[in-house]
Amino acid sequence: MNVIRPLICILGLQIAATAHAIKEGEPAPSLEAKLLDGKPFSLAAASGKVIVVNFWATWCEPCRAEMPALDAYYQKHRAEGLEIVAISMDQPADESKVREVMRAFTFDAGLGRDASFRGYGRIWRLPLTFVIDRKGILRKDGWYGDPGIDAPLLEKIVTPLLSR
Repeated sequence: MNVIRPLICILGLQIAATAHAIKEGEPAPSLEAKLLDGKPFSLAAASGKVIVVNFWATWCEPCRAEMPALDAYYQKHRAEGLEIVAISMDQPADESKVREVMRAFTFDAGLGRDASFRGYGRIWRLPLTFVIDRKGILRKDGWYGDPGIDAPLLEKIVTPLLSR
């Protein structure tokens, strides 16, 4: 018992520290990924665009439920400088499932194994969505509030950023 209690405390501190590694209103951590179509994506290269980063998985029902709203919003606003990148946290063996799901959507996606997103903390909760403005500033930290995203929330958070 004397050994277990300190280990639990250390684990709790590590989880808390990684979950709160970023802050709204500050520059977003770097994110790079190889997309499913083989093209590279990086926040640095996407400067000047509003970026929605969505961490998801094929086995996550809430993740799959919000994807049609993300796609509809993307189709409506992509000409205004919106980019959506979905990072699948599926196991590498499930790549074919990820590709199958993403055939129904027009926004970009990549696999977590092919992405670098360390500054966002350990992704242990899904879905998890972050919004970054044209200047690279984090405007929605997915660790806080409702983890899901829907059309009204996109309109409330993202639409004002598109007109700036």
